[in-house]
Amino acid sequence: MLSTRFTEAIGIEHPIVQGGMMWVGRAELAAAVSEAGGLGIITALTQPTPADLVEEIARARSLTSKPIGVNLTILPSINPPPYDAYRRAIIDAGVTIVETAGSNPEPHMDMFRSHGVRVIHKCTSVRHALKAEAVGVTAVSIDGFECAGHPGEDDVPGLVLIPAAADRLTIPFIASGGFADGRGLAAALALGADGINMGSRFMCTQESPVAPVVKERIVAATELDTNLIFRSLRNTARVAKNAVSDEVVEILARGGRFEDVRALVAGARGRKVFEDGDLDAGIWTVGQVQGLIHDVPPAGEVVRRIVAAAEEILRARLALFGGSLSEPLLRS
Repeated sequence: MLSTRFTEAIGIEHPIVQGGMMWVGRAELAAAVSEAGGLGIITALTQPTPADLVEEIARARSLTSKPIGVNLTILPSINPPPYDAYRRAIIDAGVTIVETAGSNPEPHMDMFRSHGVRVIHKCTSVRHALKAEAVGVTAVSIDGFECAGHPGEDDVPGLVLIPAAADRLTIPFIASGGFADGRGLAAALALGADGINMGSRFMCTQESPVAPVVKERIVAATELDTNLIFRSLRNTARVAKNAVSDEVVEILARGGRFEDVRALVAGARGRKVFEDGDLDAGIWTVGQVQGLIHDVPPAGEVVRRIVAAAEEILRARLALFGGSLSEPLLRS
């Protein structure tokens, strides 16, 4: 099996993480990934209340005895959710792995550390990753420009961002954005990462709670079928190309402001896409990696076949050049 600094620090078998996704990161998907040896993650704010989150964690634990994580995305808003209550729910539920995203995790670190919680912070730049390292996170997830959701404003793709992070960080890190198969995992490891984080690939699995038509759209789409919205507002987001995201791009390109697109990008509309299967109900996130996704398998199968393919690639490449994999990267 593939063993890295990340798998050892987090206590999992395979260096594959199912990242937190709004409306997608629920118990069945997270448990399936964890049961296969990866790290499944429940998205805290998908649950209406902290009490609901505790129940969702319990549901996941009824499906697997292996480690699961919880994503807590912290973003500025007019009416912010009760982040402290969600944080307390995570701790009270006995979760010891948290993926943070959005704002600086520092205000949450003391409480998480005091309860033995290991934090993986999502970053879109090396400078942000170094800051997260300085405040004491266990690992970071570095997101290249290919990723779904918010890739930051630097526009640096993974092929450059991953080795740049490897050159500067001393803690384990995983690569995110553009990963869907064993080739990607092998490449990430070769570039210096300690594993991969996948969202779009796991969204297109049997346990994913999104409507079947959404999964069919991902399988049919190419790497060209995304839009970058909010570019002029310096809050770039990569979303699926559809009638709504096309309209948002057009309005903002004409000099429009956020107020002009607010109704189009409402989160409730995006949720309808996933739950009702209306692909033009709102904006919904997916990465360029959809061009590499061609099926809707069980999530556990995704984990197992990616690891197997990566091992085969690494062995074949090293054999080609007469080398051998040293411990602890590959253990048979």
